[in-house]
Amino acid sequence: MCTVCGCGEGEATIAEETHLHPHHGHDGPLHARVHSHPHEHAHIQYRAAGNGLHFGLGAAHAHAPGLSQGRMVQIEQDILGKNNAYAAQNRARLAARGIFAINLVSSPGSGKTTLLTRTIEGLHGEIPLAVIEGDQQTSFDAERIRATGATAIQINTGKGCHLDAHMVGHAMERLDLADHSLLLIENVGNLVCPASFDLGEAHKVAILSVTEGEDKPLKYPDMFHAADLMLLNKVDLLPYLDFDVARCLEYARRVNPRIRVILTSATGGEGMAEWLDWLLAGLKNARSGV
Repeated sequence: MCTVCGCGEGEATIAEETHLHPHHGHDGPLHARVHSHPHEHAHIQYRAAGNGLHFGLGAAHAHAPGLSQGRMVQIEQDILGKNNAYAAQNRARLAARGIFAINLVSSPGSGKTTLLTRTIEGLHGEIPLAVIEGDQQTSFDAERIRATGATAIQINTGKGCHLDAHMVGHAMERLDLADHSLLLIENVGNLVCPASFDLGEAHKVAILSVTEGEDKPLKYPDMFHAADLMLLNKVDLLPYLDFDVARCLEYARRVNPRIRVILTSATGGEGMAEWLDWLLAGLKNARSGV
């Protein structure tokens, strides 16, 4: 088990053809050290929190049976260090070619894929773009994207609960990206693990659906702190829900004062023009090397 995010090691595949190992580099498995010294003694840190228990204490802010806090910090540094090296390579390749890449993150059911298809349709073929789809299994989302006429490639992470920079680098090679294009990365549905893994993108964009509850930014602060933009999606459903928009935005800005928020509805069209303008402005900056 990965002590950074808690995911199991599984086999990742790209487009159900090329087999990758989600936490492996060219010099061996990134997660190999997680499984060494299985009988290492660890002092479990936790405290009572109201009527529950809080295990996110200590330097690692996490708990894994059999591992001390110091050991967990060392493992996390090793894993994220290697991932960040791959991310830096991805970022350099993208910058050299004027490609604007964003990493779309959310919990399952937020409307990411529908938002993507409406985004592609809204751009009317004005700019070259490609999509990397991340899921544990199936290629359904990539097929939906391809139905719009856009180029898409599927990464299946198996037991892994997030994309990493190594996977995305391989997918970029397979996509044969056009210079000065837009790259949209749809991460695995998860508000925890993708927050820690840089993919080489220009921005993380967190999508929060109004059907999920306004307290999500406080429950999953790392994700909303890492995001530069939050899309509050499915706002067409607000008349039918008990959802406090002002409170949600206050919670998001409590976690991340610099976060920008756009209220959107992929089905109703609300906020889509502002979202497309944000993408086009980012692409313009990428093309000019800003």
